[in-house]
This record gives sequence, C-alpha cells and structure tokens, in this order.
Amino acid sequence: MLFEDSIIECNELKGDLIASNKIKVSIARLDKIHPVVSGNKLFKLHYFLKESISQGCKPLLTFGGAYSNHLVATAFACKLAGIHCTGVVRGEKPALPSQTLIDCENYGMKLVYLSRENYHTKNMQAVPGFTSGTYDDYIIVPEGGFHPLGAAGASLILEKLAGFDATHISTAVGTATTLAGILQANNSTAQIIAVPVLKNLHDVEERLQYLGCKDLKAQPEIFDGYHFGGYAKKTPELIQFMNELFAEQGIPTDFVYTAKMMYAMFDKIKNGYFEAGSRIICLHTGGLQGNSSLPAGTLVF
Repeated sequence: MLFEDSIIECNELKGDLIASNKIKVSIARLDKIHPVVSGNKLFKLHYFLKESISQGCKPLLTFGGAYSNHLVATAFACKLAGIHCTGVVRGEKPALPSQTLIDCENYGMKLVYLSRENYHTKNMQAVPGFTSGTYDDYIIVPEGGFHPLGAAGASLILEKLAGFDATHISTAVGTATTLAGILQANNSTAQIIAVPVLKNLHDVEERLQYLGCKDLKAQPEIFDGYHFGGYAKKTPELIQFMNELFAEQGIPTDFVYTAKMMYAMFDKIKNGYFEAGSRIICLHTGGLQGNSSLPAGTLVF
C-alpha cells in the first residue's frame, strides 16, 4: 500500500514547561507520511483497499462532509490504486463547493449528495439510480473508516513507530477507530490516552467492542472536556494555541483533531498530571486541509 516503506517521523518538543516537569514529549508526524493521503486516514483505508484489489478492484462507497479528510484521502488512494469510488456527501450540493470536494472530483471520485436527514439514516434510495441492492456493488467504507477493518489498519501505526519508547501515547478520538487500532497493537506498558473531539462521546467502550477491542490488558485514559464546543468547533483560545504551538515548535495542527489533543496534553502537563521521567508520544493524525475552511490570516502557517 501507499505507506509500506514509510517510517513515522517523531519530533521532540522543547520548552520550559516540558523541561520543568522533567518529561519528554514527542509528536509522531503521521501528517508527513504522504503529501496528499496523510495521517491516520491512510492507515484506516489500508485493508479496505486490499479487499477491493482482491476482488478485482471492486468499487468503494464511502461517506463524509464537505470538508472531510476521509473523503479526499479515499479519492486519492483509489486513484493511485485504480479503484473507482463514490463519496456520499452530507447535505445538499453547495453552490460553491469546498476545496476538499473539488479535490475529490479532481482525483476521480464520483460525488452524490444526501440531505442531512437522509444522510443520518444512510437512505441511499433517495439518490437517483440507487436501490436497496446497490450496496452489493460496492465495498462499503463507513464514515471515518469506522469498522473493524479500519481499526486493523490503524493498528499498523505502531509498527511504523518501531523502537518507540513511551510511557504514554495520546491520540484524538472521533469515531474511536484509530484508538481501537492503537489499543490492539499496544504490546508495551505504555498508557494510551484518548482525547474526544466531540461532545457527549459516552459510548467509547461500546465502539471499542465493535471495533474488535476485547480482553484488553488496560483501558485507555480518557481526557474529556477538550472538544471546544463539539466536532469541528473552535474558539479563539484554540486558534491562539495552534498559532503559538507553531511559533514555538514549528508544527502545524488542524482545529478538528490534533490541536484539541495537543491542547489537552499541555493542559495536563501544566497541572502536573505526568510524573517526572514520563516519555509521551502524541499522534499527529493529519487532516490539515480542513484548515482551509478558516478565513485567510486566521493561522500563521
């Protein structure tokens, strides 16, 4: 697949806060794995693509919003693999499509639009030409790769961090697919930290069970309360943090996932959560193209 020869680069963070707490903090740059299909999305697609290829490049059907990192990753990966794909977009077709949707079409993805009501129920029969049997013509990739195959792909992330020595590994959580993969692959004693990026994510345990996380050696530590209003929501405080993090560490983040996770980690460091000697790896899960929805000049990078 696209990342088989890639190694995840880890950047060690510096600063008085980290030094005074006598800890080590690194950020695993999944966002640099590939210039287009970056971050955890690439890993989550891995086994769906393999399944498609094993069936003679059976087309993929997947779902997402107008700024979905998952949609554009799927579109580009399918282009490289020679697989036809269709993206079902939440909401009516916009008069001015987002750059994400433009990119999806440029990479060859067929886009169809569903009203939010029909999208919520995945009522594909509202799309002209789709019937109850149409699903059989596709390999279905749920939104965000939320499927045991997606979790299996995400489990490969730790393989690309071969030789890592961490007491803690943190990741942002949306569908919990990446979290499930990390938990499944964690053969070390590292504590896995999950930072939900949406409100009221109270079913993490049920999600993990569905994704194949059974008989875990240890449950994840959940840092709640860092969603900044909900999924894809932001505040001036979060934007300021993103700009300061870039100015101090040279690392760009997205406001949907990684910035919220990093804010949570620094907040916990300030409050003395981590013992001296802790070695923390934070997963940068990519998705920087989502920042294009912000007004020009909002970010310094």
